[in-house]
Amino acid sequence: MSLRDILVKEKSNILDGWYNLILETYPPESRVFLKKKNDPFANPIGHNISVSIEGILEGLLNNIVQERMTAMLSDIIRIRAIQDCSPSDAISLILLLKQTLRDAAKGYIKGDQLFNELLAFEDEIDRLTLLSFDIFMKCREDVFNLKVNEIKRSTFMIAKRLKSEDA
Repeated sequence: MSLRDILVKEKSNILDGWYNLILETYPPESRVFLKKKNDPFANPIGHNISVSIEGILEGLLNNIVQERMTAMLSDIIRIRAIQDCSPSDAISLILLLKQTLRDAAKGYIKGDQLFNELLAFEDEIDRLTLLSFDIFMKCREDVFNLKVNEIKRSTFMIAKRLKSEDA
């Protein structure tokens, strides 16, 4: 049995474990709310995380091209970029997949072949981590630009009012 076969077999356990590890990165009061991931309207963040990590895992298992993986990563990383967290905290959720995979596969890995496959799979996760950082920084840049533009608009409006009051 190949590592991919094992991961497909353990997919639901991997997704549940990964989701729970991601929830651990949130404050305790948020975790309770985020655990209710089923309703996209009542809990859009939890639902988005759940759908995104499923897409990311599917992408890894099916060797989906980088452009499609970028879109899947973007959905989950964008959330982290607007939350008040450091880049390392935001990106760590991708690395949490490694821990989940190791936990799911440890009972199956007995020989060097599966161990080597796991290392190769983890290399793919590392590439996703780097891609996630690029996405995160782009989102943070966009948020910064929005704030700067809002300040510019506000300043312009204040200057315009002052000018009209002086006339």
